[in-house]
Amino acid sequence: MSTRKQIMAEIAPTGAIRAAINMSNAALVRWDDETGALDGPSAQIAYKIAEQLDCSLSLIQYGSAADILADADGDEWDIAFIASDPSRADRFSFSPPYISVKATYLVPDSSSFRRVEDVDVEGVQIASARSAAYTKQLERILHRASVSHTDSPATAINLLVESQCDAAAGLTEYLIQTSERISGFRLVEGTFSEIPQTIAVHKRSVHASAFFADFVRDFTLRP
Repeated sequence: MSTRKQIMAEIAPTGAIRAAINMSNAALVRWDDETGALDGPSAQIAYKIAEQLDCSLSLIQYGSAADILADADGDEWDIAFIASDPSRADRFSFSPPYISVKATYLVPDSSSFRRVEDVDVEGVQIASARSAAYTKQLERILHRASVSHTDSPATAINLLVESQCDAAAGLTEYLIQTSERISGFRLVEGTFSEIPQTIAVHKRSVHASAFFADFVRDFTLRP
């Protein structure tokens, strides 16, 4: 079993854990005006990790998983709350999922698409963030429609608003917020993917990886 000293040496050598948090999905993390702090599953787990390891915590806010990954080699964070992805397994170790989030499509109100299944049609263009885990899943399941890669979920929405695509893929919670903010668009029924959310550490952090595997299993078993 890894000792606290070994774990801390890998993810908190200065005594504080720097945790990268993806702010693009309110189902995972959000700002609570009443408490003046971040809340949601990702933030709550980060607080519990710091409590269990008896160390300080710094939550570093990112606009997308792509931004987190872009900083992965720059010593900007120690652990990251991102989706597990087999294509990233050579760089990171992932904990078991602490929660899964769903992905679907946003379309114009005038669209004939009503369900997720309706969108996979020849000639249909779906905008989706290239580095998002749900985009990789989308590319695996589509048979007729095509994916237009964008730099971020927000850019995918912009393409839809500008009528440069037929649908925008994204996390359900994010698309709900978008439809409330921008009139003339709605979500289709159903989801095309459920994305497991995990705690990622750099591959070299073997003791921390083992710790987080046990930590998440214990956390998800709690009543």
